[in-house]
Parts: sequence; C-alpha cells; structure tokens
Amino acid sequence: MDVILLERIEKLGHIGDVVAVKNGYARNFLLPRKKALRANEANRKIFEANRAQIEAENAARRTDAEKESESINGVTVTLIRQASNTGHLYGSVSARDLVEALVEVKPEAKVTKNQIVLDRPIKSIGISEIRIALHPEVSVVIKVNVARSPEEAELQAEGVDVMNQMFERDGASFTEDYDPNAEPGLVTEEEEVAADAADTEETNSEEESL
Repeated sequence: MDVILLERIEKLGHIGDVVAVKNGYARNFLLPRKKALRANEANRKIFEANRAQIEAENAARRTDAEKESESINGVTVTLIRQASNTGHLYGSVSARDLVEALVEVKPEAKVTKNQIVLDRPIKSIGISEIRIALHPEVSVVIKVNVARSPEEAELQAEGVDVMNQMFERDGASFTEDYDPNAEPGLVTEEEEVAADAADTEETNSEEESL
C-alpha cells in the first residue's frame, strides 16, 4: 500500500514522502495512529492544502520533546527482580515496567510505553541502555540497572560485573574440590590413606578397651 507520511518514520521517510508499505503495517499502525494517509488523489490534495499546518504542529511537538529530553537523557533507573543463580530473571522487564520506574525517578516525565524502544526483552540482571523515542526526530537513552537486591544494584552501578564475579567464584570452588585424576565414584589416594589411618586408630582403641 502507498501512503503519505504525516511525520518522519524511521527507515521509511519524512513528512510528505509517499512510500510503499505492507498492508498490515499501514492498517494496524500508520493509519490508525494518524502517522500517514492513504496515497490517493483526494488525500494528496488534502495533505498539500494542510502541509504548512502539519509541519508547524510537528515542529512544536519536536520542541516539546527536546525540552523533555533534557531532564531524562542519561537517567539511570533501578529495578529489583527475582532471578536464578545464573542471573536469568523469572519473567522479563516490560516497557510498562520501564515507564513506571522512570516516573519514580522523574515524576515530571511524560513518557508512554509506546515510546520505549526495546530491541529485545530484558531477561537477565545487569545494566542495559534503552532508547526512548520522544518524537520521531528526538530520542534519548536511559540506563536500566536490573538486580536482585539494592546492594547488588549499587555494585553494578559502580561498574562491578556481578554475574562474572559469581561465575568466577563458583568456578574456583568447583576447581578446589575437583581432582581430575580421580575415577568417578572412587575416593582419591589421599582420602584412602586418611580412611585407613582412621580405621587403624579405631581398631587399636577397641583392643585397648578389651
């Protein structure tokens, strides 16, 4: 379907451009959200007659978005979530979660979940950078600190790789207990000597008591 864009759409075009898009994308997103018009002769005339007003309204929204961006660009929000020992969350962080967390830090923020650009769901602890499209021509980046406790979040904020430390600690513990020369299910030579010594001592004690 050919449509006339009423605002800049990333990877598509700018105001007034006529572009070809998939029918479903046009019907389910562009047209109902008034981001475009069907590119027929009647709509072309309507657009050209109102082009100056459309561009002025877009400029006003862009100015508001630029002001909004000054207060939230670079902000860090913290989310405390339950996760497994490997750091995988029981669930994922949604766009709604991010909006609520941002409003807690910046009550004056006017961000909607549709403006959150999540390339992929956040499903593990750590710090992620998330883009927020305040306007088709204005976007900001916030940091999202997902941790299992406030203490863990503080460590991550200081640059500590909590998950890497955990894996290193677990790996060291495993290495200390592991004897690569031991056969599965059998005791090591040191353990066998210690066991024999304990048995001898126990036998001597029993003989003395008799």
